[in-house]
Amino acid sequence: MMRYIITLQAPDRKGLVEQIANVVSRHNGNWLDSEMRHIDGVFAAILQLEVPALKWDALVDALECIDGLALTFAKTTLSTKPIKHLYYNLIAYDRPGIVLHISNKMNALGVNIEQFSSQYETASHTGIALFRATMAFGLTDPAQEEQITASLYEMGDDVVLDKLSKLA
Repeated sequence: MMRYIITLQAPDRKGLVEQIANVVSRHNGNWLDSEMRHIDGVFAAILQLEVPALKWDALVDALECIDGLALTFAKTTLSTKPIKHLYYNLIAYDRPGIVLHISNKMNALGVNIEQFSSQYETASHTGIALFRATMAFGLTDPAQEEQITASLYEMGDDVVLDKLSKLA
């Protein structure tokens, strides 16, 4: 069995996930992990699949036959595990470059961003544009925990940061 990460995009419609699941199942694939979203009428997904090596090419061909579906893929390998995971919710006033700012800070600390989900919204009582992110970080050094918190708060007085026990 080989492991692959597949990214998929298609105009969103009912039954699309079922079509994809049927293709994976028909080719003896095992659906290990996934994230799927509907954004502005587009279905976007990241899947981790385990597939028999002899079935892989046929699985890709079958996925490419799904109307409007675009895909990319990469074979995966097991990597070293971080010693600790941290999870945060962050809310701040929306501004250009905020994701770049967060990623620069984490890179400077040597911290891996393992999961990142963000939304744009407006505050209901003021109409102010807000940036909301849920993040998971992989740490290689216990000292990074305090550095992460301090670094994120350095982004500005508008930053509200909540540490989570895990991602929902």
